[in-house]
Amino acid sequence: MGHLDHAAYGWLTPVLSYVMASIGAALGLRCTVRALTATTRSSRRNWLLTAASAIGTGIWTMHFVAMLGFNVTGTEIHYDVPLTVLSLLVAVLVVGAGVFAVGYGRARGRALVLGGLTTGLGVASMHYLGMAALRLHGSVSYDPPTVALSVAIAVVAATAALWAALHIKAPAAVAVASLVMGAAVSSMHYTGMMAVAVRVVPSDQALHGATAMQFIFPLAVGLGSYLFITSAFVALSPTADERAASASAARHLGGQASATTASANTAPATTAPAATTPAAEVQAPAVSGRAVPGRPVSASATPPAPAR
Repeated sequence: MGHLDHAAYGWLTPVLSYVMASIGAALGLRCTVRALTATTRSSRRNWLLTAASAIGTGIWTMHFVAMLGFNVTGTEIHYDVPLTVLSLLVAVLVVGAGVFAVGYGRARGRALVLGGLTTGLGVASMHYLGMAALRLHGSVSYDPPTVALSVAIAVVAATAALWAALHIKAPAAVAVASLVMGAAVSSMHYTGMMAVAVRVVPSDQALHGATAMQFIFPLAVGLGSYLFITSAFVALSPTADERAASASAARHLGGQASATTASANTAPATTAPAATTPAAEVQAPAVSGRAVPGRPVSASATPPAPAR
């Protein structure tokens, strides 16, 4: 039997794998919370797709980052590339089925049980598909009770994560739930690895597949970058409450502007009073020697001739 080392690089790979699992869980939980509060079907669908990809890639990255520290004395380890990629697709698709069951299920209790069972089995399938992708000089066997325990841990962890997505809304509570979820997924992985036994058969024949540094490490780095970028996008995108508050403020400002315009249009116009000029005094000339008011009678005026 070959000696198995699950931490060839010390605590580096276990800690990194736990961090990746926690980030994937946190991102998936936040996206699921956004999906449940979405106001349109397209928005809900997009958030659930993001949640499925985040949880699936987070769990897959956790598994293979941990596998970077896996070593067997007496043989090299390679990975079958198609099976490894298939394990990633299975993780995303099956986790997506569980997330959508919760996101669209009307009976929350039944949807939670169905979603947790589906997601947990998907996580376990991803793990053991990834183990089936191992290529080494020898044969790999498993202890059935330990395998069953690892599957049970996966189902419980998945159900707990979906329950948290349904009932936990506060960011601090989601952060705590994601740390617990990361610990549960990591425990499932290392419990499954405890079920592994390798019988080494020395051989000079070249192994099929790629080494961990040739394929697993670059893919894990790429998926980890995707998780960090998506986390930034989710953190910066407004929530439904924030969008509602912004729309309400815009409507309030628009109403105030309309009221001001209407008031200005209905106010009476003020006109300057017409300037009045004093009427000029019109003085008629004297007729037949009569005095006209306002005009003195001349002393040299000739009196009218007497009648005969």
